[in-house]
Amino acid sequence: MPILNWDSKTPPVPLPAELTTRAVIYPGGVGYPYAGANPDAGTNPDAQAGDALIQGDNLAVMSALLETHAGKVDLIYADPPFFTNRAFPARIGQGEDSRRPQDWKLGVGYPDRWERVEDYLDMLYPRLALMHRLLAPTGMLYLHLDWHADAYARLLLDEIFGAERVLNEIIWAYHGPSPIRSAFNRKHDTILAYTKSSDYTFNADAVREPYNPNTVKTFNSSPKAGFGKVPDLARGKVPEDWWYFPVVARLHGERTGYPTQKPEALLERIIRASSNPGELVADFFCGSGTTPVVASRHGRRYLASDLTPQAIYTTQARLIENHAPTFLLQQIAGKAAQSPEAEPTTGIRREGNQVRLESACLEDLVLWEVDPAWNGRLFRSAAQSLRTRRQLPVSSLELPGVGEQVCARLVKTGGEEQYYLLD
Repeated sequence: MPILNWDSKTPPVPLPAELTTRAVIYPGGVGYPYAGANPDAGTNPDAQAGDALIQGDNLAVMSALLETHAGKVDLIYADPPFFTNRAFPARIGQGEDSRRPQDWKLGVGYPDRWERVEDYLDMLYPRLALMHRLLAPTGMLYLHLDWHADAYARLLLDEIFGAERVLNEIIWAYHGPSPIRSAFNRKHDTILAYTKSSDYTFNADAVREPYNPNTVKTFNSSPKAGFGKVPDLARGKVPEDWWYFPVVARLHGERTGYPTQKPEALLERIIRASSNPGELVADFFCGSGTTPVVASRHGRRYLASDLTPQAIYTTQARLIENHAPTFLLQQIAGKAAQSPEAEPTTGIRREGNQVRLESACLEDLVLWEVDPAWNGRLFRSAAQSLRTRRQLPVSSLELPGVGEQVCARLVKTGGEEQYYLLD
């Protein structure tokens, strides 16, 4: 088989990297250990579930995970930059008119600009190689791209996995406006599905869909339809390798404001087909967090990472909003992180079991959360409020209890964090 070569191609080598836990998040306070449990992430039973949201360059993140997770990840969905040579800002405003993009308040989303295609391949190749190492022997990778780079990626995956390991080339088709007038409108993405071995998970019955009404009518009207092969019309069919799901557009109910957000229905099909409850699903370009949200909802464990603070806080907010089980908030060891300040700030105060923020403090917040029994080492979030597309965080949080020290963490729309100790 042909192999793709370029002048800067080098053998993929893991980076020296370690992960450190910044916080343990207990959505809604469920499972928060006030007493009788060691709150350190390494010994807290609630932090052993394997769910983790990690900020950092995913090459370093995956390198750090090799020691504990090599050969243990059951499914990886990868939605990297597409080589579009564009920059994608994120919407961080609230209550804006979706029909007036010129008025939107925008923050950092992610860049997709490259001087040369070789630079893009230098990014993609070692990351695909590490994904292969992390996959379990029965694991699968779904790589999501479009016409800009899917042909290059196909050759890279053939090299890393073996050309015989391609399972499907899936076309995700969708509608939407387009400025193109000199060619057919480009309205599909390509998802390349590869297995690590010939033994892999595919739950056909979990993703069956109804037959088209015309097909049902045809079989009901003629015994000769299907050349004597009569399908189980009540059971439905396994979907073809072309899928139609609407994009997450401006007025879509799932919309977070993060660019190129993928619909939950798309990830539901992938996760249900290629993993089982209790198995580990990973997304190292997690963006808006659709993969960990859907994985958690369907009883899978997850590892999710992204480089930008905006992606991490968007994902954290969605996991909290969806009442996900306890998860870790991690980062690459050595990266600078803020610590709780020695004195409380004006604008935030505690009154018994409530913590209140002045309304002026809410305007620039993505979320705020409180550790009601801070141990001086690891922030454990037991009460949270987050920004949605339609409303700001609430100004008051009710704590399920109070220890000796109370610590609040405020996350601003630009990604800045502030920690405050409260009397």
